[in-house]
Amino acid sequence: MRADQTTAGMGTTRRGFVGLTALLLAAGPSILAPRPAAAQASGAAQRIADHFSSVKTMMGEFVQFGPRGEQTGGKFYISRPGKIRFNYEDPSPMRVISDGRTVVIGNRKLKTWDVYPLSKTPLNLLLGNRIDLSTRMVRGVKEEADLTTIVLGDRNMFGDSTITMMFDPKTYDLRQWTIRDAQGKDTSVMIFNVKTGVQLDAKIFRIPFEEIHGR
Repeated sequence: MRADQTTAGMGTTRRGFVGLTALLLAAGPSILAPRPAAAQASGAAQRIADHFSSVKTMMGEFVQFGPRGEQTGGKFYISRPGKIRFNYEDPSPMRVISDGRTVVIGNRKLKTWDVYPLSKTPLNLLLGNRIDLSTRMVRGVKEEADLTTIVLGDRNMFGDSTITMMFDPKTYDLRQWTIRDAQGKDTSVMIFNVKTGVQLDAKIFRIPFEEIHGR
């Protein structure tokens, strides 16, 4: 099936993307509301962001919580910049792959695919070479004793979506991220059993374009 035949409309595909890339945050509206936070980020928050950016590869397990409370899980792989893969456990038929330029969402049961430029998705903010807290893409930074929260957004993305990343302030480890779509719906991914600095086979991030285009 061709990629342009896999959805009924762009609104559906945008919701589908958000639903596949994410626990709702306990943080209040002040964290998620767009605001220029560049000057408000502390040195500690930037050190956390720099540490995360320095981790070029990582893998582990995830639990995903959708906007209606649905829960799925599986394994994930990240290779910075730009590459990520989610392998969902059965019975979920879904898979998500980014090869650094393109993000695809596949449904093995329906044999359908949605295709997006990575630059238009919130995953691009998660997978960039560096998170610079002095830029206007930073919508909010909140530092607490047990959690540092960084909200990023880009108006060039679908519906001005945002991604909220939550870090352990002691270890600097990423704990979860939440993507909020233009309708204000949140989908979150909590990660655990994470290994960093691992060697990952490039085939993990290969997109099966032959299958997508029905060849």
